[in-house]
Amino acid sequence: MKKTWMVFLVSTVLAGSLFVTACGGKQEAAKPAQNQGTEQQAFHFGLSGLYKPFNFKENGKLAGFDVEIGEALAQKMGMKPDPVTNPWETIVQGLLAKKYDAILGSMTVTDERKKVVNFTNPYYRSGSQIFVAENNDTIKSAADLKGKKIGVVKASPYKTLALTYTDKDKVIEYDSDLTAIMDLPTGRLDAVITDQMVGFRVIKEGSAKIKDVGKPLSHDDQAIAVRKEDKELLDKLNKALDEIIKDGTYDKISNKWFGRNILGDEK
Repeated sequence: MKKTWMVFLVSTVLAGSLFVTACGGKQEAAKPAQNQGTEQQAFHFGLSGLYKPFNFKENGKLAGFDVEIGEALAQKMGMKPDPVTNPWETIVQGLLAKKYDAILGSMTVTDERKKVVNFTNPYYRSGSQIFVAENNDTIKSAADLKGKKIGVVKASPYKTLALTYTDKDKVIEYDSDLTAIMDLPTGRLDAVITDQMVGFRVIKEGSAKIKDVGKPLSHDDQAIAVRKEDKELLDKLNKALDEIIKDGTYDKISNKWFGRNILGDEK
């Protein structure tokens, strides 16, 4: 009787231990699955990081209009924003090499670029503008640029534009629009052709004594570039862009950096 009771007791304890172990094993196995489910997919977007006030580094961190638009779009898409810097002259190559998912760095839509990438709807509109030193009274329009030294950003449409007004050896290329603009008061350059928004921001901040002259030389649509095959991402970005425009997020970001809505009306 005692032997039978002992066998029963040991069997019961062992069975209970196996049950607890089995339950514990199931709980441990469930944890990784839960963690994986909460992990947020990243939205990697490329920019130069040298195009203030659109994208630049401040206290070691990327900031600017482009960066905040990218963050807002990522939020709408349920993704984590991850801005990635790349030299502007190879930024398209970086996209094609899958270093990032998109280019959100104030890229002008051109027919040439459309051959290799797809673009979203415009997220702001601007134009090419001539800027000169504040005390320069000799350049009042594009007609006065002949034979003058003009500063432009490397691998930008502004170089092509400048070549229609002055000699090839008079077009000086820079890594940054701001560096070129800062050379205007020094006399190293006679003029700079760049985006209106860049020059207007400098004038507003008073960081360089410059002024805009003449009418805009061109109208530009700035959009987000994605790889040709990434049609799903293109649709998601257009949807997210439409949402931030409608809910006022776009207005808030634009007014913070420029004091007005820079998307404007289609021209």
